[in-house]
Amino acid sequence: MRPLADWLELQQKTHPKAIDLTLSRVREVARRMGLLAPANRVITVAGTNGKGSTVAYLDALLRATGQRTGRFTSPHLRRYNERICVDGVEADDSQLIECFERIDAARGDITLTFFEYNALAAFEHFRRAAVDVAVLEVGLGGRLDATNIVDADVGIVCSIGMDHADWLGGTLGEIGREKAGIFRANKPAVLGSAELPSSVARVADEVGARTVAVGRDYHVRARANGWDFEYGAVRWSDLPPPGIAGRQQFGNAAAALAALVAGGFATSLTGARIGDALQGVRLAGRFQVIPGAVEWVLDVAHNVPAALALAANLRLLPRRRTLAVCGIFGDKDVQGIGAALRTDIDGWYLAALDGPRALDTRQLAARLPEGAIVAAHGSSVAAACHAARTAAQAGDRIVVFGSFLTVGPALDFLGI
Repeated sequence: MRPLADWLELQQKTHPKAIDLTLSRVREVARRMGLLAPANRVITVAGTNGKGSTVAYLDALLRATGQRTGRFTSPHLRRYNERICVDGVEADDSQLIECFERIDAARGDITLTFFEYNALAAFEHFRRAAVDVAVLEVGLGGRLDATNIVDADVGIVCSIGMDHADWLGGTLGEIGREKAGIFRANKPAVLGSAELPSSVARVADEVGARTVAVGRDYHVRARANGWDFEYGAVRWSDLPPPGIAGRQQFGNAAAALAALVAGGFATSLTGARIGDALQGVRLAGRFQVIPGAVEWVLDVAHNVPAALALAANLRLLPRRRTLAVCGIFGDKDVQGIGAALRTDIDGWYLAALDGPRALDTRQLAARLPEGAIVAAHGSSVAAACHAARTAAQAGDRIVVFGSFLTVGPALDFLGI
């Protein structure tokens, strides 16, 4: 039996393009495998930021109602297995290998990208586990993402920001149109932010989806120690804060609740069940605060909207001297990310990342805002973390951000 690491290496080479936004190949393989309906019902989540948190909330809330869930997310922080879970349990290596073997037997001479293998393996694992509800996180965009070969019973767009412009378009309207491609006729389309471009609602109307908009159809009222949710006759008051830190998490949790109410999943939910489910959610690398003499904050923020949210959340914490361990890929808006955090960072410890999109630390430094103090150039994330920890004094804060491939190795460095 070929080990998992060999399968993943092979999948990086099978298709001539790393990203190929066409659905005909992956849809045909899914048809051969009987995977176009991998679960009784499906919820698909798209957006520039907030997808992973919203998926985690949906998964926890559905399990609180007794539903058997399949959860598909990407990318992973440390282990590929994180991407595919049933009832909160990661698929093990042998289960993934069995899925890959079936995919390879079915595909014939059809080539697949790494992500297409990933999506099909998730669908196959969910089918074998007979899940009730599959919760799918879109990988890139929505309309042409491999997850979109499956018709969603509920679609959610969490947020729209400038990211992946080379693939999705150079305006927020174009990006919104691509992400809204997950919506289906006569199915709920949850608009999870009041700041979405009008193109998102326009696509929902064009396909005949039933829009459910925050601030119009459902309402969230957040306070320092709790929040209220209201959607028509459904009201839950004094809910405790979600388990993931950050002000934006109230909106992500509310979008998840709105999707469940609109889709008819919430009939057995109570305020107590909601509170327990949401408080129990943990998601590494989303404003993850690790206390100590030197406080660490880890956040995968890799685009400007996420960097702005990180900055806003840092400003809610007591002010400390703050050192940044930062690794960002070259296809990201490094200047915009740096500008968002300019006044919050006292020293930059730059980390070199691997891969064709990587910048070396000198290139990264050249794109930082004028006046940014670069304290060290690390040959790796671990080296940058070591340099920052060595320089930090009791009472300081170290913030790690810029990519999943920055935060994952930082967690390894910290032994968490």
